Amino acid sequence: MKITGIGNAIVDVICKVEDEFLKKNNLAKSNMKLIDEVEFKKLLSNLKIEETVSGGSVANSIVGLSQLGNKVGFIGKIDDDDLGEKYEQGLKKEKVEYFYNRKKELLPTGTCLILITPDSERTMCTFLGTAGKINKKDIDIKAIKNSEMTFLEGYLWDEGEPKEAFIEAINHSNKKAMSLSDKFCVERHKKSFLELVQNKLDITFANEQEIFELIDAKSFEEVISFGKKINKTLIITRSDKGSVAITQDEIVECESQKNLNIVDLTGAGDLFAAGFLHGYLNKMSTYQSLRRGTEMASQIIQQIGARLK
Repeated sequence: MKITGIGNAIVDVICKVEDEFLKKNNLAKSNMKLIDEVEFKKLLSNLKIEETVSGGSVANSIVGLSQLGNKVGFIGKIDDDDLGEKYEQGLKKEKVEYFYNRKKELLPTGTCLILITPDSERTMCTFLGTAGKINKKDIDIKAIKNSEMTFLEGYLWDEGEPKEAFIEAINHSNKKAMSLSDKFCVERHKKSFLELVQNKLDITFANEQEIFELIDAKSFEEVISFGKKINKTLIITRSDKGSVAITQDEIVECESQKNLNIVDLTGAGDLFAAGFLHGYLNKMSTYQSLRRGTEMASQIIQQIGARLK
């Protein structure tokens, strides 16, 4: 196995709505809101489902790696319900080996209601469900040991059982990579994330906002100097300024692709990570890996959703 991902197993439920629906339900267009099960069911009861996709940040990256021809696996917690079955089948269809035995849980499978308005904007309502309750018993140690690399998401790091699951996975992994996920995620877990980046991970993915937040940087020079010091690989995506990989004294830059017809930025970071890790795991140069990441991210933002069609 080239790589096994561990992340929140979230079913994306895609529905088309009019702007009126957002106003009526007090939803801020283009934003993401965490909701409970009652609100999720209430919203869904008035909608027609267009499509369901096995989503979640690391799952998106793992599917991208599978599409590039790598042997991949995924661990994420689902319930033995209708959406859980759809999630598992969705991953299997993409040739992802799913290392989790579905069973009845206290909470249902995590879902993200993606509401698409006529202007193609996406408004998201996320109910984490059982995905956020992953524990160390859910981690398939054999799968981790048999993988060249484990890829984790910052979203998964939460006090208590999820954190224990995360540490369990890291302790048994060969190579370890992680995405910092989100600026607010970094804000909440700054001390823990800094410890992971400096001492536990081989590769860290971050955008500028996330890395600035992590190290309280005032300038990109400070980020470069931090990257050189930690003796690991730090990958920073900088939107239209391209991307940078820092490993000790080696700094490699890759420009972004220009003149794209941007439709939807969902999945850009996930697919960038897929492209870079594909290059890394297949012994390409750092520049070639950044280039592959850039190509994947450029493709995904020119279509709706986080799955390359």
